[in-house]
Amino acid sequence: MAYTTSRRLNFGDCDPSGIAYFPSYLNVLVGVYEEFFRAIGFAWPEMINERKVGLPTVTLDLTFKSPGFHGDMMNFTVRVVRIGNSSVDLEHEVKAGDRLLWTAKQRLVATSLETHKACHWPDDMRAALTQHLEKKDAHDSAA
Repeated sequence: MAYTTSRRLNFGDCDPSGIAYFPSYLNVLVGVYEEFFRAIGFAWPEMINERKVGLPTVTLDLTFKSPGFHGDMMNFTVRVVRIGNSSVDLEHEVKAGDRLLWTAKQRLVATSLETHKACHWPDDMRAALTQHLEKKDAHDSAA
């Protein structure tokens, strides 16, 4: 089941011509998937400070389709497409109205903030991610 949310493209996210400055998209994207994890029951302050679990991005592939402009309301769709032993693959689609702005494929890895190494998903986190998995056969124990 996809997760959706919206963000406005603000003045500070744009270059002087009013077109989105692409590094700003990455900052917005982090906020979106932080919100996704909060929505499935895992707010980052508790994950980081209490559970000592981090979620660094290990791969990120963005494809820009159309420019975003100051004032655009960006609609994000986040899909969980694969869950590994310690990783999760997300696909992002970002639109302004009917206009596709960009897409992204991203792999996050659960890591111990004590050892700074990959760790298996805690059972409750895996269960929550599985509830949002697009295909139920997308578990992959190799990653």
